[in-house]
Amino acid sequence: MHRICLFCGSSTGTNPAYTLAAQVIGKELARRKIDLVFGGGAIGLMGVVANAVLAGGGHAIGVIPKSLEARDIAHQGLPDLRIVNSMHERKALMSSLADAFIALPGGFGTFEEFCEALTWTQLGLHNKRCGLLNVEGYYDPLLALFDRAVKDDFITVNYRAMVIAHADPLLLLDKLLQPEGTPIKP
Repeated sequence: MHRICLFCGSSTGTNPAYTLAAQVIGKELARRKIDLVFGGGAIGLMGVVANAVLAGGGHAIGVIPKSLEARDIAHQGLPDLRIVNSMHERKALMSSLADAFIALPGGFGTFEEFCEALTWTQLGLHNKRCGLLNVEGYYDPLLALFDRAVKDDFITVNYRAMVIAHADPLLLLDKLLQPEGTPIKP
């Protein structure tokens, strides 16, 4: 695995554990020589992760639409900042660059990006692992919703198993990096 796309908030949130988890995963990506692909912002958890990767000697690729770059939120310290025309282009490029996806705590954009990547895996548009960094139970309600969807026969058990979740950034990375074909337990 060469690159992991992280979806995360443009805010750091109220819990300092979110920032700490973003720093830890960023440093670990750099240590493992895995490139970061992310939304290209210098703000929020996006900026925290990118700064941690860069501080650890890693490589970060930011992908940001012109409309957001014009608001001066683009991370100017990136060695590779790609400016695209739309959010649709942003997501498509991030997906094409990444070998796997992880969602850190975030808002609507984070949820939407993660669920789209997960859906693309389900539909066979790509074969990329999808993980949730479940810092202090942040994603417990979403995981419960996925379980409810299985119970109510909207998601199969096999598709539910595609969601890899863990509270520890290092253990989540370990699970995502298991060789292809290795059974993954959420």
